[in-house]
Amino acid sequence: MKISRRHLLGTGLLGSVASLLPTSLPAAPPVGAKSGKVRGVIFMVSDGMSHGVLSITEAFSRQVRDCPTRWWNLMSEKSSFQGLMDTASGNSLVTDSAAASSAWSSGHRIPNGQINVDANGRQLQSIGEAVVAGGARLGLVTTATVTHATPAGFAAQTPDRDAEDRIAPQYLNRAEIVLGGGSKFFDPAQRADQKDIYADYQAAGYDILRTRDQLLAAKSGKLLGTFFPGHLPYMVDREQDAQLQANVPTLAEMSRAALERFLPSDQSFLLQIEGARIDHAAHANDIGAIVREQMAFDDAMATVLEMIADHPDVLVIATSDHGNSNPALNGTGAKYGQTNEHFKRIADIHCSHEKLLADWTAKNGNRSDLQEMIEQGFGFRPDDQEAEALLATLAGKAFIQWSHQLSNPPGLLGQITGNHTGTGWTSVSHTSDPTAITATGPGADQFAGLVRNDHVRGKILGLLQIA
Repeated sequence: MKISRRHLLGTGLLGSVASLLPTSLPAAPPVGAKSGKVRGVIFMVSDGMSHGVLSITEAFSRQVRDCPTRWWNLMSEKSSFQGLMDTASGNSLVTDSAAASSAWSSGHRIPNGQINVDANGRQLQSIGEAVVAGGARLGLVTTATVTHATPAGFAAQTPDRDAEDRIAPQYLNRAEIVLGGGSKFFDPAQRADQKDIYADYQAAGYDILRTRDQLLAAKSGKLLGTFFPGHLPYMVDREQDAQLQANVPTLAEMSRAALERFLPSDQSFLLQIEGARIDHAAHANDIGAIVREQMAFDDAMATVLEMIADHPDVLVIATSDHGNSNPALNGTGAKYGQTNEHFKRIADIHCSHEKLLADWTAKNGNRSDLQEMIEQGFGFRPDDQEAEALLATLAGKAFIQWSHQLSNPPGLLGQITGNHTGTGWTSVSHTSDPTAITATGPGADQFAGLVRNDHVRGKILGLLQIA
């Protein structure tokens, strides 16, 4: 079934930007469940997912897997509700992930770059602290560092989102399940202060996990799993590396591990699951990476929906914190007759922009070397003009574009790839568009229509019956 999507009409100029950001409005009051008791809430975040990511990934999944995505199917099911998330932050029409997650969590719109700390420096209670104080359990699962902005927003406070070393200790006895990347913020050998944060968690009863095998073998109980020094590698790179496949779990595997600990219990819970690298791929204008990251997120959604099938008291919400670079599939050829043929070339991309640019920096060859490297990684050979433009940009010489957003290596590489795949991008930055919401389960109707990001906390706590 095809799902139509309506675009919100933009408002007129109603004064200054500040007047468009009603930060002084109080958070929405908790709203009680309308359709059955809610024991658990699974809040799934496809970080940086513009609407185009959904449609492009749906087409890509049908092409390479001969099946639709689970999210696309869920939108057509009568049990699900659709909405749009109003994503503004406290100081900008365009939010960052820190302010977005904090709005969901604290019920307040705050300045970009801060986590649950308002413009006056006041620390705000996170939703994770609230649910734990109310007797519920909290889990955080991500493909980023576990201390990155989106998971941190649900359980930490800091005026600087980049202070991940200071975020790492804050999950202790707040989140029972913490799974993702970021070992460098817990390992004394990699921390500037040489503190052993792992030891603190272990003393509090957490199992410390560093590999996929350890996760799959872990017994019930509290888990701290960090499976890479930084963010987990892109799926497009993981698919080409047997060692990464063996050592680094997928988002679906981490989600399953969390739910295996939460679902059998009668205790209430809140579980955040983030596909973080969708956002990173969008910043990099990396079409090959973004569709595979979104498919990995979709696999996690399929796992979640399968596991809760016999748990009618669990609500699932899938959304995004903001758009990013607004990727789209453009019609190509006469009467758009070459669109499908060009789109199929995405399947031939076997490395991320991140890896290709890192490999090029190490090689630092000539134009022919660059063309060969792109051909091996992306499945097409850029022409001489494309390669020369990219070489100049990599050397720090801005390639002249009317859009300054695209006058950089990621933006230019995205445009070159777009010449061969039919895809396009508007920028390398976040966007202001409202994001998709799909919810299913008890209380799902509360996420239909237009939902402000700072009203999410009240809805979730109300459904969990936590004051």
